[in-house]
Amino acid sequence: MKRCIILPFALVAGMSAAWANQRLVQDSVDLQPYDLSIEEDEAEGTDSLALSEMPIDVSIPAAALYGHIWNHAVVNPYNISVAGMKDTVPIDMSGYTHPRLNYITSKFGFRRWKFHYGIDVKVYVGDSIRSAFDGRVRIAKRGKAYGNYIVVRHYNGLETTYAHLSKINVQVNDEVKSGDVIGLGGNTGRSTGPHLHYEMRYLGQPIDPATLIDFETGRPYTDSLQLTASNFEYMQEIAKMRYWVVRSGDSLWNISRRTGVSVDRLCKLNGISSKSILRLGQRVRYT
Repeated sequence: MKRCIILPFALVAGMSAAWANQRLVQDSVDLQPYDLSIEEDEAEGTDSLALSEMPIDVSIPAAALYGHIWNHAVVNPYNISVAGMKDTVPIDMSGYTHPRLNYITSKFGFRRWKFHYGIDVKVYVGDSIRSAFDGRVRIAKRGKAYGNYIVVRHYNGLETTYAHLSKINVQVNDEVKSGDVIGLGGNTGRSTGPHLHYEMRYLGQPIDPATLIDFETGRPYTDSLQLTASNFEYMQEIAKMRYWVVRSGDSLWNISRRTGVSVDRLCKLNGISSKSILRLGQRVRYT
């Protein structure tokens, strides 16, 4: 596999400063911005930071980029924003293997009141799911939303996530080759039917897989991806999202009055009806 990427020194140095960063989840504030860096399954991790003692081979892009950060509990432990990145980073896409060639059942982007970080591909229980590139398994466990899922850190600097599996065939720290069967398709976690939830991430931030991969042929659009801030423009829209956290006595009418957003609009944004019963602690999107 080609390993010819040289990453900007400023970006690598920035990772060192990020190791000490911790997330702050505010659960007692009425008005909250949407935080792309926090996912339901990520919150299950007991440690937000784990450092590997493995030596760093800076000739490998992933090693130079992520340093000693090697977390087995959290999908995105990096707390790094790439929306305003100034550099163009080349990513070697050669050697790609599509996890499972089939039609898309749900695209990347907004789904009613939530943002979908990956693409859902139709699979059947027991279908072979393959690693996209060479790499090493960083996470292999069960989560509430993802069900059985795997995160692989690839040598080219990308990380991929494979969720809702019926079976996990690998363990943390296993080295895998592009095309290796790492799990079996399933319907575990928060899933309404057998499918593969497939994510591609850089420094923890999701990239729309359909902009990198032709899902009809299962091949990358280019063997040398030029990654720029344009790949993360969607984050500007996400940053505008706001939520109201339901407290005792709250109703849709009350939230409408406080936010200036009509009840009808609140219902459309959240996929609910005007007769829906709100739960304490529920987050109601109003932008």
